[in-house]
Amino acid sequence: MTDRIRKPAWLKVSIAANQRYTDTKRIVDSHCLHTICGSGRCPNLGECWGKGTATFMIAGDICTRSCKFCNTCTGRPLPLDADEPAHVAESIRLMKLSHAVVTSVDRDDLPDLGAGHWARTIDEIKRQNPQTTLEVLIPDFQGKEELVDQVIEARPDIISHNMETVRRLTPEVRSAARYDTSLRVIARVAQSGIRSKSGIMVGLGETAGEVSELMDDLRGVGCQVLTIGQYLQPSRRHYPVAEYVHPDQFARYKELGLAKGFIFVESAPLVRSSYHAEKHVR
Repeated sequence: MTDRIRKPAWLKVSIAANQRYTDTKRIVDSHCLHTICGSGRCPNLGECWGKGTATFMIAGDICTRSCKFCNTCTGRPLPLDADEPAHVAESIRLMKLSHAVVTSVDRDDLPDLGAGHWARTIDEIKRQNPQTTLEVLIPDFQGKEELVDQVIEARPDIISHNMETVRRLTPEVRSAARYDTSLRVIARVAQSGIRSKSGIMVGLGETAGEVSELMDDLRGVGCQVLTIGQYLQPSRRHYPVAEYVHPDQFARYKELGLAKGFIFVESAPLVRSSYHAEKHVR
């Protein structure tokens, strides 16, 4: 068994609960909602919930895929909850969010792969929260443009789809997603005029050159916003960490991304897809 690399000091965080954190947790729990903050063991949960923000995860909490980096449960999902769009929208209203982020598990078991549920959720959020800007972090819908278009037609402010890692590591790290399929999804979003966004993890064994090539691929299809964060292994059964990338390298990645033409680049060890997402809609 490969020895685990000791986590450096810059990755150690503590969750400090305040009243806003307690209120956010109560709203999420009372509406039987799922968040990627909890299921993904996000290191920023304390900070974000303490500010009254959360990334909602729709279509249940069981994914049909089993990516080696992800802590979300995999298996046979339950039927969609028809009331979920209204519950998410109401929670956003109660939390008084100026910007909301919604993601989902993959639902390869459904005829439309969950696209219709996505569209209904976006519509309901906008109906109940007309002043709230909205970012959605979508699956690849197996690259089917007519399904991606259902999300586009609902007109959220930002549509994000994560590349997750560089081309070489994609087959090892992602269970069903394909590098070029993800690029086509991002291209479709960019062509629509909606702000396009993607995110990757580093520390999986990629090289700086491969990260640069990925940036070029994203810019080539019109991606405007990029997030880069350190991969953290959820458990021993998940893909191992190859390296804890130093903050100085993250700073270099940010400088490189901006030089390549991204409008925003969030690059730091604890950055995640929705971290400080409200800035990306400006």
